[in-house]
Amino acid sequence: MGKSSITNALTIDFEDWYQGLEIPHTDWDGYEDRIEQAGDKLLSILDDAGVKATFFILGYVAEKHPLIVRKIENAGHEIGTHGYSHTLIYRQSPEVYDSEMTRAVGFLQDLIGKPVLGHRAPFFSITNDSLWALETLGRLGIRYDSSIFPVHNYRYGIADAPRFPYEIQRNGFTFTEFPISTLKFGSMTVPIAGGAYFRIYPYHFTKQFLRSVNRGGKPFTFYLHPWELDPNHPRVEMPRRVARLTHYFNLGATERRFRKLLRDFKFAPMKEVLNIN
Repeated sequence: MGKSSITNALTIDFEDWYQGLEIPHTDWDGYEDRIEQAGDKLLSILDDAGVKATFFILGYVAEKHPLIVRKIENAGHEIGTHGYSHTLIYRQSPEVYDSEMTRAVGFLQDLIGKPVLGHRAPFFSITNDSLWALETLGRLGIRYDSSIFPVHNYRYGIADAPRFPYEIQRNGFTFTEFPISTLKFGSMTVPIAGGAYFRIYPYHFTKQFLRSVNRGGKPFTFYLHPWELDPNHPRVEMPRRVARLTHYFNLGATERRFRKLLRDFKFAPMKEVLNIN
């Protein structure tokens, strides 16, 4: 079976291995940076496949490693924002969030010389308790968001949110929301499209799940972290047993599966799939 004619959104949550472990960013200096080598590997894989992606880049990473951001931009990929400190938004005050987002978006725009149009929240943490964050995004000129995960999870999710791209209007700002892709199994909505889910499910299952989205006439959005292509990154004790298991699970399979995915489906940056300029 050949590729579907539908073009899907390929997205990268561009953060280092320790930055998604709920370790406070004030403690990050004590951990080994591996983002440049993981980023170079990811760029090489994408170049081999002739595929462009949206990179949602953490502000802390951009400030510390501006050269890798320029490499990503020069390779023709889209630059989006992943916030600054990888903190769950609903654990921040609106004032702190606004300050961090202003810093993160401003730095990226100055670095690449063009507007940042897309945003993904750390841990998909725009929930019913943090919808106020959309007002900051609107003020900063963000045109689309990919943070509202239509599932129930202990860290994220709005379970009854739409599963496919839709418009959100909030205090005079209009956004396109492109959720991470899911499937419906009876009354259950199941994540299928990236991160730990990509490493947990057998690749055959992932492929069939994603094909079913395309057969329904819809694009899906897939996400990956660069550290998932770096199976030798350090092991640390983590506060939540489930998070520890999923973070390190089956990392050795990621590169092989990811290369298959790029052969089996059509991809483009999220702004192109949504036709946002």
